[in-house]
Amino acid sequence: MKGHCCFADHREKLNGRCFSIYLTAHSPLYLVLCRTVVRFLLIQQRFIVPFGSYLLMLELIEMPKASDIKKNAAVEYNGNVYMVRDIERSVPQGRAGGSIYRMRMYDVVTGNKIDQTFKDSDMLNMADLVRRPITFSYSDGNEYVFMDNEDYTSFSLNKENIEDELLFISESTEGLLIVIVDDAPVGLQLPATVDLEIVETDPSLKGGSATARTKPALLSTGLTVQVPEHISMGEKIKVNVEERKFISRA
Repeated sequence: MKGHCCFADHREKLNGRCFSIYLTAHSPLYLVLCRTVVRFLLIQQRFIVPFGSYLLMLELIEMPKASDIKKNAAVEYNGNVYMVRDIERSVPQGRAGGSIYRMRMYDVVTGNKIDQTFKDSDMLNMADLVRRPITFSYSDGNEYVFMDNEDYTSFSLNKENIEDELLFISESTEGLLIVIVDDAPVGLQLPATVDLEIVETDPSLKGGSATARTKPALLSTGLTVQVPEHISMGEKIKVNVEERKFISRA
């Protein structure tokens, strides 16, 4: 969600001029100002909030529909905060009114998993969250530890909650983000692509680059993808995270 904010001084210290800034959902100021008021505002409403010696005029855009929700989003549902682990879209036969979205979610506090179905037009509240750039440090049993790239804070996540993401994470993976809700780490956001090493595959074939044939390749994280026949064991490849597909040599 993005807000357009306009500040004007009560005592006209700014000589009648109006200064504009943009605040995003990642901004601490945005969260402080809007947490208690955003959830009940209608589309494109304008309102004025006292802010010290200033007036704040905030224009909001529409809350997201179920069709706008992506994997690893944090949503509020039935008074709890859930991370969306998976989404399945379907169009029931003979049913007018659009698609159905079945979301698998887990409670960020209890870890309980639920499957919930929404119509594409259903409106959902996005939970207040923060994303921080991190690097994978080490694992200790079922606990995986990540380090903040900026202030070196350590974050621990249980394997069960990030099992799918671990298939794309190595110690050299760049572009990882940790998702924080109410000061607690609840999940990971992966980059669009990752570089991973092939640890097992059939020997490469001469002339294989001239064909479209593929073969399975086991990667260092345990993920298996199809690669061209000319790719060899020990090579690093670039993988599309969402599609789980080979893109190219890294």
